[in-house]
Amino acid sequence: MEHHLPVARTARYQQLGEFSLATRQLWLVLHGYGQLAEYFIRHFAALHAADPAGTVIVAPEALSRFYLHGTTGRVGASWMTRADRLADIEDQANYLSLLLASLLAQCPSNTQVTVLGFSQGTATASRWLTHCAGHWRPQHLILWAGDFPADIEASRAKQAVQGLAVSVVCGDQDAYVSPAQLHEQATVLRRHGAQVATHSFAGGHALHPELLHQLHADEAASQPGG
Repeated sequence: MEHHLPVARTARYQQLGEFSLATRQLWLVLHGYGQLAEYFIRHFAALHAADPAGTVIVAPEALSRFYLHGTTGRVGASWMTRADRLADIEDQANYLSLLLASLLAQCPSNTQVTVLGFSQGTATASRWLTHCAGHWRPQHLILWAGDFPADIEASRAKQAVQGLAVSVVCGDQDAYVSPAQLHEQATVLRRHGAQVATHSFAGGHALHPELLHQLHADEAASQPGG
């Protein structure tokens, strides 16, 4: 007979920038399958460099790590697998909520929060925001090269994203997300009441520096005094 025992874990995350009274944007960026936060956050260095006083970027790392090839060499992390997935979903939601509370305690109350999920991180971000529904949500959700999971109940999805600014993004040569799937995602999210913008770029399953910069600049412009 299977049992579960909650245990304490030590999670790690990477951070660009320091919180201060000048902080205006907090970006929480969730990596994809097989990535590590220390490398993933490098994609956002230009965003921080463009606004070093006002923008802090935090990349939490998934709790499960593994060797990418065999039993030695490069290591990656995964948010979940199909094994014991419900427990993993609950654990990652609790982890991200604890991290968020710690971060919000360090920044001004008017700081705008953007949550970006890339690839596998899109499902993690979506499930986490559903877990937080009714208590907290960001100003902007970016689902990049992934999806809002279809197994989230419609009523809970609506509570999580109704009225929320959501950007869905993918490259026109992405091997995992086609332009048609991108627009299908947008349609589903609009059905749940989200305010959806779609973005595409020339490229594959990757982040795109110029589009990231555009999204970051748009966030800054939307703030009072921006």
